[in-house]
Amino acid sequence: MSVSARRLPGRSVPARVRPAAVPRLAPLYVGAVQLGAYAAARLPGRRRTELLRAHSTNVVNLRAGRWRTLATSALLVERPLPLPYAAALLTVLGTAEARWGVRRAAGVFAAGHAGASLLVYAGLRGRVRTDPPDATARAVDVGVSYGFHATLGALAAAVPHRRTRAVAATGLLALGALPVLRRTRTFTDAGHLAATALGVLCGAGSARRAGSS
Repeated sequence: MSVSARRLPGRSVPARVRPAAVPRLAPLYVGAVQLGAYAAARLPGRRRTELLRAHSTNVVNLRAGRWRTLATSALLVERPLPLPYAAALLTVLGTAEARWGVRRAAGVFAAGHAGASLLVYAGLRGRVRTDPPDATARAVDVGVSYGFHATLGALAAAVPHRRTRAVAATGLLALGALPVLRRTRTFTDAGHLAATALGVLCGAGSARRAGSS
């Protein structure tokens, strides 16, 4: 009899011990974004602005068919992330990865980032001047916030208890709507609300499938 199959007196040996899921992609992603921000901060001001603008999901780039910016814009930020924000981002992305796995967590992040970017583009396209392009059409629009809001919304909408789930998702949507209702709102505020809504939809779909399985 092998050692693993023996039973000690008064004890039972479990057949399989499932290791805890440890997030790996989330720390790598947050670390890469932060290191890239520190590296970009060392560039001359004009060159740094050109770099960020070239990878922005602004009207000029998307109208010109530069769809790669839907991916590259999530790898750059305008300035290094404040440590509390970086910690919150790592916590949310790491929780999603540990709970759902890399593929699904990355899918929610990507859907929120790209989906919100496209919705903002659709809303701005007919309202800004592109010939010559105005400041909004050429705006620097990069960062992690759309994916962050989407992932947070998905986690809230996937809470096991129905009442808690409804309160969490509704609360996040209400918080996201407040900046949009102000006179000083920006298109980024609308993007955050759109990303949260997309994340809630993703999370609600997952909760529905889990309930029916």
